[in-house]
Amino acid sequence: DDGKLSFEEFKAYFADGILTTDELRELFYSIDGRQTNNLDTDKLSDYFSQHLGEYLDVLSALEKLNVAVLKAMDKTKEEYQGSSVLGQFVTRFMLRETSSQLLSLQMSLQCAMEAVEAQSSTAPVEVKVPEHLIIQKNNRRCGRRVQKNMCLSPTDPYSGILTTGVTVDTDENWCSQINRLQQLIDKLECQSPKLEPLKEDTLASTYKSNILLVQRQMSVTESDVEEFQKALKTYADTTANQNDNLHVSIQKLPEKSCYIIYEFWEDRISWMSYLQSDASKMFQRCIIDMLEDPEIVSTMLMPASWWIMTNN
Repeated sequence: DDGKLSFEEFKAYFADGILTTDELRELFYSIDGRQTNNLDTDKLSDYFSQHLGEYLDVLSALEKLNVAVLKAMDKTKEEYQGSSVLGQFVTRFMLRETSSQLLSLQMSLQCAMEAVEAQSSTAPVEVKVPEHLIIQKNNRRCGRRVQKNMCLSPTDPYSGILTTGVTVDTDENWCSQINRLQQLIDKLECQSPKLEPLKEDTLASTYKSNILLVQRQMSVTESDVEEFQKALKTYADTTANQNDNLHVSIQKLPEKSCYIIYEFWEDRISWMSYLQSDASKMFQRCIIDMLEDPEIVSTMLMPASWWIMTNN
């Protein structure tokens, strides 16, 4: 809170697992100029201001968007409960549509960020962070992941408006989710998996080393299940016919209107390109009002040799 950063504070915030500690230290001192351990935040701001490029317009637009969203949310809080049924419906729709657009944009940014990080380092270097600063960094990264999977932050006082029409306190629900996650982690840690002996991947030099698995989870409202199934079948058939798509599989969770789509792609670029296709965008627009919660998307790279051996 003194308006200056020590190197430890600088490293805790900017360490990305790619730059080494020495590279971060070199950057720190090049910005500081005085070779001290007390970097003025104004210098840090000036440094990034010189390198914004196209992102100057992006950040300016985000600042205006932030103000506009907060203004709209304040207006919603004041007028929602006193509005007519139709007025409340329109408000809920606008909130849901705005959230969906922001999530779609964020997903594109997330994919781009993961792609450039993957290109920057094939063997990421772990940068050790002081223990007293780990909590701050983890909270920031967790927040980025949570935004992908939730319509509004669970601590946001307006989040209850989306489904109930009134402001609700969701801290208890949030804590419950954290506890469930902790229990799952505990179970995984207690298990003793039997790993096979290390084997040399003889196919690595012949085929591409990795393929991408995309998992998409969607919770559908009961009244829209039939229409959703039709849209899903069309999407699955179209996706399976893509040259870069290896396989599409769909599972429905028992006793729930929840569907999980597994998409196997030759590489991340192929999937990112397909996200911008007419078929993908049409599917997203078609199902947006059918989902009870925002879609949850996760990706994982798999050794291509596993896929090749399995299919042979």
